[in-house]
Amino acid sequence: MPGILYDSIVYGPVNSRRFGISLGINVLPENSKVCSFDCIYCEVGWNSDFPSNHSNQQFHAREDIYHSLKERLIDLKERHMIPDNITFSGNGEPTMHPEFSNIVEDIKKIRDQYVPDTHITVLSNSTTLNNKSVFDTLLHIENNIMKLDAGSENMFRLINQPVDNIHIEDIVENLKIFNGKLFIQSMFLRGEHRGEPIDNTTKEEVQKWLDHIKAINPKGVLLYSIDRATPNHTIEKVQYEELERIANQVRHLGIEANSFS
Repeated sequence: MPGILYDSIVYGPVNSRRFGISLGINVLPENSKVCSFDCIYCEVGWNSDFPSNHSNQQFHAREDIYHSLKERLIDLKERHMIPDNITFSGNGEPTMHPEFSNIVEDIKKIRDQYVPDTHITVLSNSTTLNNKSVFDTLLHIENNIMKLDAGSENMFRLINQPVDNIHIEDIVENLKIFNGKLFIQSMFLRGEHRGEPIDNTTKEEVQKWLDHIKAINPKGVLLYSIDRATPNHTIEKVQYEELERIANQVRHLGIEANSFS
């Protein structure tokens, strides 16, 4: 069954364990998931839980996003509730909206007018970086939070289940082009899927993941484990102490790391 869906364009603000007071933006359909991954831990649910027709007409219109955010920011400013971040998240992969770049430019203008100290944050699964428009847009926002959950190709396919012909080495190469202007977020977990064991906390997997982190050289790494229901019910939560052991290996590379559990 489907999990959590965001039923509005603007939601929150919420007190995020990673981003402070965050005002969420869902540019994707309200009744469906649109994503290039089918992650075994996705709180929204499996891709197959939703209709397969993801035509452009289902995406929120650019002008609706603009007006929804403007109204909310005016209201929050009048109540002296200024968010730390305006965060693109929602029902899947936000950069898959066909007008993503234009929407970001709109939001930057509204932000500058009403809450100039608020950062724009995008949570992405890193699969659309071959799109030059998307990549160039991401280079000009404050916080790029890019997913990297595995070290090996096999573990990547087991955990993230890419929909298209996407490989982890291609993702890493694209992340390297950011020249450090990004954060990496990684989910650590154990379980099994379709009879295959899944564990990205093993010494071998962590080392391969660390090699990618070193090559990408991000501003920081966010390590976390599940804190909501998942479509795969075998997944086990990794405790904070174990996340911190991995985080310390990142810190030894000279890269900031924070654990959330």
